[in-house]
Amino acid sequence: MTTPGRLPEAYGPNGGANLADILERVLDKGVVIAGDIRINLLDIELLTIKLRLVVASVDKAREMGIDWWEDDPALSSRARHVELVRENAELRERLAALDPGRGQEELP
Repeated sequence: MTTPGRLPEAYGPNGGANLADILERVLDKGVVIAGDIRINLLDIELLTIKLRLVVASVDKAREMGIDWWEDDPALSSRARHVELVRENAELRERLAALDPGRGQEELP
């Protein structure tokens, strides 16, 4: 007996698909969800919010050219180190401008 609302066999009781399988497929292929929210009052646009959500594995995101987390100091220790080195060099330059003899010293 077949029921009209039945899932395909791959996801049925004999298919064995579970949440981990579905998640693996989604992360492997990637999913993009896009939407806009607009709030109008008397035909005057008060607020527009554009939402874009990408769900993918790190490898798939890199394939798509998405790698913003690698350069964000809040998310990457390498980016944080680069930011600290840049800030340290900038502070040394400012110190050298204020006190020329002190700027040449090696700081720990």
